[in-house]
Amino acid sequence: MSSTHRVIPLVPIAAIASGPGIEPFVKIQARHTSGTFSRWRWALVWLTQAVFCSLPWLNWQGRQAVLFDLDARRFYLFDAVLFPQDLIYLTGLLVFSALLLFFATAIAGRVWCGFACPQTVYTELFMWVEHRTEGDRLARLRLDGAAWGPHKLLRRGGKHLGWVALSLLTGFSLVGWFTPVRTLAAALPTLAFGPWEGFWILFYGAATYLHAGLLREKVCQHACPYGRFQASMLDARTLVVGYDVARGEPRGARARGADARAQGQGDCVDCTLCVQVCPVGIDIRQGLQAACISCGLCIDACDRVMDKLDAPRGLVRFGAMQASPGEVDGWRQALLRPRVLVYGSALLVLATAMAWGWAQRPELRLNAMHDRGVLARMVDDGAVENIYRLQVMNASLQPRQLRLQALAGQGAGQISLPVKHRGTLQVDAAGVSTVVVTVRMPGDEVLRHARGAPLPICFVLDDESAGGAASVQTVSTFLPG
Repeated sequence: MSSTHRVIPLVPIAAIASGPGIEPFVKIQARHTSGTFSRWRWALVWLTQAVFCSLPWLNWQGRQAVLFDLDARRFYLFDAVLFPQDLIYLTGLLVFSALLLFFATAIAGRVWCGFACPQTVYTELFMWVEHRTEGDRLARLRLDGAAWGPHKLLRRGGKHLGWVALSLLTGFSLVGWFTPVRTLAAALPTLAFGPWEGFWILFYGAATYLHAGLLREKVCQHACPYGRFQASMLDARTLVVGYDVARGEPRGARARGADARAQGQGDCVDCTLCVQVCPVGIDIRQGLQAACISCGLCIDACDRVMDKLDAPRGLVRFGAMQASPGEVDGWRQALLRPRVLVYGSALLVLATAMAWGWAQRPELRLNAMHDRGVLARMVDDGAVENIYRLQVMNASLQPRQLRLQALAGQGAGQISLPVKHRGTLQVDAAGVSTVVVTVRMPGDEVLRHARGAPLPICFVLDDESAGGAASVQTVSTFLPG
């Protein structure tokens, strides 16, 4: 390795598995800290929860703005109505999300885990409840070692009661995306839920309580696959949380204002605050570790200590694993790398394709199928009738009054055929209508055009309520006999 580069030491896998602070059955009591990264984490906590809990309550044109109605097989997204045939958009969204995750990881490691992952978000909320009911880290450690009594029962009971309330709110909010949330809220005082609504509120609430309250970092370390394969997306220019060994070592305590170099010490005073605030309990001074979720709380804690010691910040910071002398953060070099540019280009292409496909998504759709009972029949004067079942889908929030035409043949020889149907041809808002129609071809036209062979036929629907602006067509065949 060239001497012109600084390397953040990596810990071997065996050492990670048995290193201090990450034993899977040791309860971690993280210390509260404040700083830039802590504020960003809380900003994303409130943003994600505002969207998750509040969006189902938003009304749009007299209807819940976002509702995934599984019973009716309708998915409402503001003005748009999606049918099961539109699952291609969900596929595109999942692919886009995966690419975005790879893009973020290639730039700055596990920032998704540290700032926006649901496990992190709910763990942060549960830890906030714990801090309010049981006190700070030292108070919680004392409570852990105390004998059971009224004080401990009150503290622990208050914490778990808060966790249960938060878990049930989470389960209720989830079900509100699939069942009209105002109907769900009206049933809340009497618990008059349907069996499935009640099951999913309790099930998702219990899962939240288990993962965010009891398991916490164990999920990240032992259950989440992302932490295991993230190393394949990192390279020497990826920005990770790291400890500046050259500046910090040898570590040791010293008085404020004392010259560390004159005492033969590094800037690290071995206060262990970086370990105490870590939600997964690792010591970042041992190097990059698989358990690190790149939350940056150790950076906040170390920067506060450096401020008190009148020392420069950045002893622990986001930086490249291989950095040039004098390089502060390396964001420019992290962005201008081949894999990042490939991920970014793929994201741009996919986003453009999805936006174009969404803009071209038809609000009126038509399918035509031959009636299986009567494919073709002879009527008066040698005329032939075919019976079809037309399925009309209205992917909008406005009802439509429609006009139907049937055009047989191709090119200049195309003729309009009389069409009969039962009832009015209309479809409700976000509705599906099936109409039985009869198409007749006069005998002379049969001899002139069909000649015993199937004839292409095009069904055209025009929306009269929209002034003919909305139109859809589909192709089938006309059987001459």
